[in-house]
Amino acid sequence: MSSMYLSDTLFVRAALELAAHGRNTCAPNPPVGCIIVRQGEVIGRGYHKKAGEAHAEVNAIADAGGDVAGATVYVSLEPCAFVGRTPACAQTLIDAGVARVVVGAGDPHPQVAGKGADMLREAGIEVVMLELAEAQSMIAGFVSRIMRKRPRVVLKSASSLDGAVALASGQSQWITGPQARVQVQALRAGCDAVITGAGTVIADNPQLNVRDPQLLMTGVQQPLRVVLDPKLRVPGSSQILSPGTLVVHAKGPDACYADIPAGQVEYLAFEEDPIDLPLLLEALAERGCNNVLVEAGPAVLGSFLSPNKVPLWDEWVCFIAPKVLGSASQTLAAFTLGDLAQAHAANIVERAMVGEDLCLRLVPQ
Repeated sequence: MSSMYLSDTLFVRAALELAAHGRNTCAPNPPVGCIIVRQGEVIGRGYHKKAGEAHAEVNAIADAGGDVAGATVYVSLEPCAFVGRTPACAQTLIDAGVARVVVGAGDPHPQVAGKGADMLREAGIEVVMLELAEAQSMIAGFVSRIMRKRPRVVLKSASSLDGAVALASGQSQWITGPQARVQVQALRAGCDAVITGAGTVIADNPQLNVRDPQLLMTGVQQPLRVVLDPKLRVPGSSQILSPGTLVVHAKGPDACYADIPAGQVEYLAFEEDPIDLPLLLEALAERGCNNVLVEAGPAVLGSFLSPNKVPLWDEWVCFIAPKVLGSASQTLAAFTLGDLAQAHAANIVERAMVGEDLCLRLVPQ
């Protein structure tokens, strides 16, 4: 492995650290970071903060004072090749006179997809495409929306050792400890929408927003709250029925809650009860959602985990508390298996203790 490759990789990884600063604020755009180096010295740093505002490359050039002629640009994602709400970054780098561009991952957007790199090469700029796994992971939600026409879906569950999420009475607060709840705040901050069901709203009256003061200080965008309520049975006094909530139902296009003011929430009507989840995910992708968190009870979680469907999830963050709730409790996911061979298998990719709770991160096999 050459020293040049190692150096390029280290600088792109540093650019990815910058990109992470915009992960909770830049949707529907992907997070991007950029570092500019000349004669071994970092002269500019930047990241994409918000859709419609300057891209990472532009911010890095500004940080360098505008003079980047002959420099090497390390950018986590291929520079864009088209004029949208901002100028094409590939052209910006050409105009700035940079000598070399090292890219962490290619952009799958059909208006870019190699065109940014081609523009740079045609202008005589050396381009190196690394395709680092961590660079691809940074934009996984964006890639899912562009390529699969659905967001990346993350399931979150909090259960006891015996797989219970609530007592028979519905009491569930709190099975897991405060450290786990802090992590859930970060999960919400990293997603563009949070899906829950009517049963969870009725039982727990959640807000499902980001309330952590440290996260709020970063300018995090609040996720769209998506309530699956086919029969429109959620009480009008529920905290979640406020601006920034989409209610998905099956009562016809003009149906609404009778006990809340018009315009307080947004409605989306589907023909079927239960809600067609693939169609819902497609609709959320059309709204620009890259990453979606499912924070729901047994019925909705069971719908995503059902063995009768192609897996609709990409990651499962599973918190397990060192408690046993017994047989008179609600199971984690409501579905029935006829044969063990029907079960969807998963791979555990990370294990960690979060306070007294075990956190497993899983992906489908």
